[in-house]
Amino acid sequence: MEFLTTTFEQINSFLWGPVMLLFLLGTGLWLTIQLGFIQVRFLGEGFKRTFAPLFKKQEEDGINSFKALATSISAQVGTGNLAGVATAIAAGGPGAIFWMWISSFFGMATIFAEAVLSQVYKVKKGDQVYGGPAYYIRDGLGSRWLAGFFAIAIIFALGFVGNMVQSNAITVAMNEAIGNHSQFFNVTLGLFIAFFVGLILFGGISRISTFAGNVVPVMALLYIIGSLVILFLHADQVIPTLKLIVQSAISPEAAGGGVLGATIKEAVRYGIARGLFSNEAGMGSTPHAHAVANVKHPAQQGLVAMVGVFIDTVVICTLTAMVVLLTDAHKSGLEASAITQEGFARGLGSFGTPFIAICLLFFAFTTILGWAYFGEVNVKFLFGEKGVPFYRSIVLTCIVLGALVQVDFVWEMADTFNALMVIPNILALLGLTKMIKKTWKTYLHDFR
Repeated sequence: MEFLTTTFEQINSFLWGPVMLLFLLGTGLWLTIQLGFIQVRFLGEGFKRTFAPLFKKQEEDGINSFKALATSISAQVGTGNLAGVATAIAAGGPGAIFWMWISSFFGMATIFAEAVLSQVYKVKKGDQVYGGPAYYIRDGLGSRWLAGFFAIAIIFALGFVGNMVQSNAITVAMNEAIGNHSQFFNVTLGLFIAFFVGLILFGGISRISTFAGNVVPVMALLYIIGSLVILFLHADQVIPTLKLIVQSAISPEAAGGGVLGATIKEAVRYGIARGLFSNEAGMGSTPHAHAVANVKHPAQQGLVAMVGVFIDTVVICTLTAMVVLLTDAHKSGLEASAITQEGFARGLGSFGTPFIAICLLFFAFTTILGWAYFGEVNVKFLFGEKGVPFYRSIVLTCIVLGALVQVDFVWEMADTFNALMVIPNILALLGLTKMIKKTWKTYLHDFR
């Protein structure tokens, strides 16, 4: 296992170095310019379109924007927000959070483009609607082999490896909460999670979106309230901590000394990698949820998609980072979600550990559902309905295995497969920029 972990670390040091920096930030910057800084000028409109369906009766068939976003956020808000932020700080220093912010800012333009393309190139088969990068790569770029490569990458990245990360994080959190570290407990918990995932997953996107629409707002609100309580109790340290994050991103002294290149490199690498794992902008996963939304114009769902990145990274990831840094939990010597748990334990006392374990359980559970569905769409793209039962059985098996493996290995493997998803998706966004701009212009002209 150590050899495999080291191998994936070496692969990721290349993939998540200049290559991914260029692909993600460069594409985000390019789309930001092409769309006239849409995330600054139209984020407010995105919020209006997101929550409007809550205040009126839906007359049309299908899934509305809010439910589609809830499904998207259910996948976005998971271990990346708790364990991912903590590991980013532990490995890259406080400055990694600054690079999370930077990647999320440009990521809002990226995810707008993804959602627009998923709407433009979605297909309907019977009563079901499907869309996502595999479809806009095939039908937009005209490249079947690149679409197939993406489909295979996402099946492994999210359906298999990614869901191992989620169940692993749940297991770690529950172990810390109850003080039980036995393999029997881990297996039992893994089976328990797999059972309930199966019950909902077999109901399809309608059941998943309904579940996400009911659970996601509640779990996010509870987590935000708990975090704000800790920030209030440490109010005098909030501003200094924010300064530390910014200074650590550009100054080796603030980051704790060491060689400039190595210190800043780690902050950038882990900030972008964990930021992507959290908000998924550019990764090509959430477009599968946005494709099923019943909207009058593709750009409407694009604006809604930007809200998902804002909530995920600017709000929830930042709150996690502040709790971890304010309480010095990142210096505890723990790993992944255990660091965040320690932060809440220090901030909220004995209530903190079970609180974060419960939050993580719901965060990771809904993410598993979203990711399993995203992978399933691509199984259907490659093999049709006949491949779905076999795929679902592997997903459920991976959930159980994730509860047993070492945390470092799972995270490193997830980073590798995430990168393999990003590359074909980003190529499609660059190749279809004209279509994205054209769609946006028609919205501005005809729908505002």
